[in-house]
Amino acid sequence: MNEFMDVFSGTDPGSISTSVRLILLMTIFSLAPSILILMTCFTRIIIVLSFVRTSLATQQMPPNQVLIGLALFLTFFIMAPTFQEINEEALSPLMNEEITLDEAYENASAPIKEFMAEHTRQKDLELFMNYSQMDQPDSIQDIPLTTLVPAFAISELKTAFQMGFMIFVPFLVIDMAVASVLMSMGMMMLPPVMISLPFKILLFVLVDGWYLIAHSLLDGF
Repeated sequence: MNEFMDVFSGTDPGSISTSVRLILLMTIFSLAPSILILMTCFTRIIIVLSFVRTSLATQQMPPNQVLIGLALFLTFFIMAPTFQEINEEALSPLMNEEITLDEAYENASAPIKEFMAEHTRQKDLELFMNYSQMDQPDSIQDIPLTTLVPAFAISELKTAFQMGFMIFVPFLVIDMAVASVLMSMGMMMLPPVMISLPFKILLFVLVDGWYLIAHSLLDGF
């Protein structure tokens, strides 16, 4: 315990710098889930993948772990240029003591703001700006993260639900067709979902559904 306190009470600049780095890393790790969910493309991807599973009516196939893992790696793939810029402009200079903590925050927020602003609807952004009574900003960098993040989040939610609706339509047609055939045959007690499930899976496989979903998600960014 005394050694731990000495790290913060010592006069050695190197010790203080190391302590600040440790606190900074702990803060980043604690906020990482929120940053990943609300400030990247993860929200749109995981919702669309969940809509795919729901529309197929395959219950827990693919499992949640597979969907989350796929969403994470797609997120890292899409966000790689942004993360690389943050590392080059903020994290590495800060660790090398070339810039201050405030400068590192500004350099890190710039690329993530550009990414979020590119995929945020003007209507959603104006909602939060008007509520906070902000003046019209001169540039994207003048918009605080407290305003841009919720606007980006609800824009992503709307886009994800729009894609989910388009995914549901062809499978809904199959369910209606199967239900009509069963009713015409007098087999009203047989669940249509049980009969339509193989046809929906067959359609999804024939059109190479996972490729189309991944292609649509990547094109969206």
